[in-house]
Amino acid sequence: MNKGLRDYLESEQPEIVCLQETKARPEQVDTQWAESLGYELLWNSADKAGYSGTSVWTRRPMKKHTLGIGAEEHDREGRVITATWDDFHLVNVYTPNSQRGLARLDYRCRWDADFLAYVQRLNRRKPVLLCGDLNCAHQEIDLANPKANRKNAGFTDQERSGLNLMAEAGFVDSFRHFDDSPGQYTWWTYRSNARARNIGWRLDYFWVSKRFMPQVVGARIRNEILGSDHCPVEIDVQLPDRRSS
Repeated sequence: MNKGLRDYLESEQPEIVCLQETKARPEQVDTQWAESLGYELLWNSADKAGYSGTSVWTRRPMKKHTLGIGAEEHDREGRVITATWDDFHLVNVYTPNSQRGLARLDYRCRWDADFLAYVQRLNRRKPVLLCGDLNCAHQEIDLANPKANRKNAGFTDQERSGLNLMAEAGFVDSFRHFDDSPGQYTWWTYRSNARARNIGWRLDYFWVSKRFMPQVVGARIRNEILGSDHCPVEIDVQLPDRRSS
């Protein structure tokens, strides 16, 4: 909030914004300026103070929204918001990190299975746009040092297989649909001047229902935008013009 978010929103004018790892309850944050820009704000805060959390800010009126995935084991951590419009569900997710020493890998694998089942249920009703910090680099091209990180959190075979299953279930990694070049990352550690050297990981994604992809006209990583150890990822969507209907 103090490192350029307002400038980014005012200059870029995104219609919908998804935030992860917000670590706050809405009453702790001054968002009057965002509301003055026309945003309606949704929050899903973790039970544990200062931990996890997600938020969706939208200037497009929703049909409805829900918090969580309907599983008590997962929903205490505020990791998912689903917002629904006529044409699609938007799922904002902050996937659990497997942590140092893979202390939480077993839980992460249960999460991946339950979360995929949730988005598949949504996808049967209307297309899904799934975005957020998935805490995993999918392929070797998606991190600077794949061999050194093969058994580290964020690049284990188990975590990567979760994204393989996402693709098999009919979801498309929208950025890779448009750009197959290396060196494209969304997160850099604060250590060792990693961002300036572009020693990073691609952890942040928009995965989109395959049948909706014709309406996705662009996807990009905004690695020039600072203020966090992550950078924004964006997609442009072209929806039907219903003004005559």
